Amino acid sequence: MLPLAGTVTEDRPSVLVVDDLWSNLELMEAIFANAGFEVFSALDASSALSIFETHEIDIAILDVMMPGMDGYELCKKLKSVVGKQFFPVILLTALTDRQSRITGLECGADDFISKPFDAAELTIKVRSLIKLKSLQDELEHSENVILTLAVAMESRDPYTRGHSTRVGEISMAFASFLGLSRKEQEQMRKAGILHDIGKIGVSTDLLCKDGRLTGDELEAVKRHTLIGEEICKPLVSVRAILPVIRSHHERWDGRGFPDGLRGEEIPLSARMLSVVDSFDAMISKRPYRQGRSSDAVVRVFRDEKHSGQWDPKLVEHFVEMIIRMDPGGRQKWSSLQ
Repeated sequence: MLPLAGTVTEDRPSVLVVDDLWSNLELMEAIFANAGFEVFSALDASSALSIFETHEIDIAILDVMMPGMDGYELCKKLKSVVGKQFFPVILLTALTDRQSRITGLECGADDFISKPFDAAELTIKVRSLIKLKSLQDELEHSENVILTLAVAMESRDPYTRGHSTRVGEISMAFASFLGLSRKEQEQMRKAGILHDIGKIGVSTDLLCKDGRLTGDELEAVKRHTLIGEEICKPLVSVRAILPVIRSHHERWDGRGFPDGLRGEEIPLSARMLSVVDSFDAMISKRPYRQGRSSDAVVRVFRDEKHSGQWDPKLVEHFVEMIIRMDPGGRQKWSSLQ
């Protein structure tokens, strides 16, 4: 259905109201139109889904007791469509028992309003959830800008193009192999993508220089860990991976940078990424050599796991993962290059 005549402006928040009783729809349309919302209405779940697919909707208010697909199922459908993106849903119900609310929460509902409802309470709850959605959208946009910037930065050097994306994917796989939670796995993926973003503050000439770096040049390159931390620090959504960005060049023997951390002083996530970063560097083609097979890299890890660069236990686990996932020697990882 079309929004109410005269209410459509690009700056107005939009609300989708779904109820099988036309009188209830008219009441909510009037409430939200008077409050300055763009209103879309539907008498059933099928119409609601059609509207949702063709219009930008900020929040949905669903009656629970509808014939066919009820409000619980429709809530599930809407949440499934948006995936990880935050989309608020309020369930409107005359049911007040505990089990009904538990069912609503299990379907992904963000709030409940009991019938008969108070117009002011409903409007306040809607505005609050829309404000939360706006903040989430801004946060996601800012995060995506930085992630995109990290990937685009690598285009300056054809030999490192795709490195951060691969490190992100392999780090996520490693986190899964170690039994870390889905949230931690996703954090490791982002950490892999962003670990070298501080190199945006290092000149291209220096990054691509042939031959040995001078002492001052080496110190300038080392600063990329601190620069990357500063770039990402304002984003609340990536604060958990700041230790990875700062510490992924620390060494198990304490001879790394920027803080000279030793052993388990180094955050676990940074120790994990250090192993993955080394793996991708060794399998990748460089101007001075061809990329090694994963079998060859496994031999390096086994020979040098006590050299002081990596956490030996993590190296053992990583080698086990490589052998399980890539028994042919390189096939698994070549698709990521």
